[in-house]
Amino acid sequence: MSTGHFAARARALLLNLFLSFSFFYFAVAHADDGDQLLPVVITATRIPTPIVDVASSITVVTAADIEARQERTFADVLKDIPGLNVVQTGGAGGETSVFMRGTNSNHTKVLIDGIDVSDPSNATGAFDFGQLLTQDIERVEVLRGPQSGLYGSDAVGGVINIITKSGSGPTQFNGAIEGGTFDTFNQAGTVSGSQDALHYSASVAHFHAGETPVTPLDLLLPGEARNDDYDDNLTLSTKLGYDVTQNFGLGLVARYTDIHLHDTGEDYLAVPPYSGHPAPQQSTAASDEYAGRLSAHLRSFDGTLEQTLGLAYSHDRTDTVEPQTPSSLNTGERRKADWQGDIKAAAGETVVVGAEYERDEIDQPIAADVHIASGYAELQSHIGEQWFSALNVRYDDNSRFGSRATWRFAPEWVISETDTKLRASIGTGFKAPTLSELYQSFPAFFFFANPNLKPESSTGWDAGFEQGLVPNVLRFGATYYYNRIRDLITTDVTGTTWANVGRATTDGIESFIAYQPVRELTLRVDYTYTEAEDDVAQQPLLRRPKHRGTFIATWQATAAWQWTVNVLSVSDWVDVSRDGLTSGLEAPGYTTVNLATSYDLTPHLALFGRVDNLLDRHYENPLGFLQPSIGAYVGVKVKL
Repeated sequence: MSTGHFAARARALLLNLFLSFSFFYFAVAHADDGDQLLPVVITATRIPTPIVDVASSITVVTAADIEARQERTFADVLKDIPGLNVVQTGGAGGETSVFMRGTNSNHTKVLIDGIDVSDPSNATGAFDFGQLLTQDIERVEVLRGPQSGLYGSDAVGGVINIITKSGSGPTQFNGAIEGGTFDTFNQAGTVSGSQDALHYSASVAHFHAGETPVTPLDLLLPGEARNDDYDDNLTLSTKLGYDVTQNFGLGLVARYTDIHLHDTGEDYLAVPPYSGHPAPQQSTAASDEYAGRLSAHLRSFDGTLEQTLGLAYSHDRTDTVEPQTPSSLNTGERRKADWQGDIKAAAGETVVVGAEYERDEIDQPIAADVHIASGYAELQSHIGEQWFSALNVRYDDNSRFGSRATWRFAPEWVISETDTKLRASIGTGFKAPTLSELYQSFPAFFFFANPNLKPESSTGWDAGFEQGLVPNVLRFGATYYYNRIRDLITTDVTGTTWANVGRATTDGIESFIAYQPVRELTLRVDYTYTEAEDDVAQQPLLRRPKHRGTFIATWQATAAWQWTVNVLSVSDWVDVSRDGLTSGLEAPGYTTVNLATSYDLTPHLALFGRVDNLLDRHYENPLGFLQPSIGAYVGVKVKL
């Protein structure tokens, strides 16, 4: 990078930092005291830690947040989170990718109750967020920055950890039904509670959107009708626990998802060929996904030592039929054993050690497998009331490419007198090549796998602050981040195989303002500025907008009546055409407004409704795929 180019980027970053905070002063004159409980997070250190003690950048979304905004799919939840750009090929059910801090869509580790839910048979290893529903989610923790020092492969951009609902107390049933635009008809129910040593929770969610227009009309051939997308998703999940003794417990989590998707592919028979027109007939995909984890937790020596042993299994199967090409079947499975020990070594000092063994396997379209043995250690320090830090290291031994060591250090300094938090972190990450990249060839297209690929790797750091002005009422902050990625896996100069020839740099600023003038009203603004560049081609990376902001307001108008407004604004970005043949296209930005409300008729019965894309903005994200226009939904929920 030239000196002039670096200076220009620095000026842009400083300008956007200034703009993101230039309007926060309006709040001070109207602020009064309120109460706010700081949450405890797990993902940043692998043990429960108050979020005030965490130096890493992390965002927490609760079940109450999701319910207030009436977000039925996880893709909608992610659109609210800073540092993330969400790209979905059309409406509900469309393939959904997340670009965290400008890194690639396969650079994010995704966990559900400790289960790595990425599909080993996916060609790039990227997790598809489009088919994950929200009914059973208790909380989401989004940890940004390279995290391989604790989590191994895939955590180049960060980690998304989803924790599902547990049961406690008397048996309780929650159910909901709703319908609306795009032939939407959804049902959901959860039963939870505890009895003596047993605590339980079981959920069922059925999501149906049968008529979502996705294909832009100007891409269709003359006289060709548009086929609307169809998505039907049934998800079952459960979380069980049994306290054998006061210090020893057993747990089980399990989930199953059945998906039927109809969408529109490309017309390979058009004249001229490969002309970028959608196919006249729809493709169909049927997927079965199931995963489970058994765990045992032991507390010893008055809590000085806590140990957790887990055994996990996941299986993914997708059968795809495209009218113009042969049908395809992709199956992958993962078996994993893990152990973690948490040791309170001294006052304010906790040592975390762990070991994992994992076996990934694909059966279709080829047969291949890989074994990974890993060990990690972390020292979490708490010195006085000001200093907090976490230092971790990890070693992964992969049967295909060898070993890789990674690390992370995250210190923090808190000035309680001024309610100031100064934080920083630095660490490394890596992404192992997928089994498909290593072994799956396509001779008919003169493209061949490369068994000699090595992992993609990264080094990244961030530094930032948080500042409170009025206790529990007004808070703001900003974080600058930088990530350098090497050995990216892309096609080589011949275009016939994969190779480690890519390099990229991403940097930017994440900033926020949170304001609660009265107990009944909460306001939050998040703004992210991102520079993401291909260092080889000296061009912006695809689908990484420079500017992205959200505004969320939640108003408890009365004890029974709640309103939520959600605004998302995204600047233009560089994209590729729908057929993938033309790159460097400019995609226009967009702004959407969602409005949701609910009213409790009784303590056991409530009505709710929402309008998505209230201003009826018409936009494509990515190019070639329309996002849903204005949609209205109403429903009823019961609590017994």
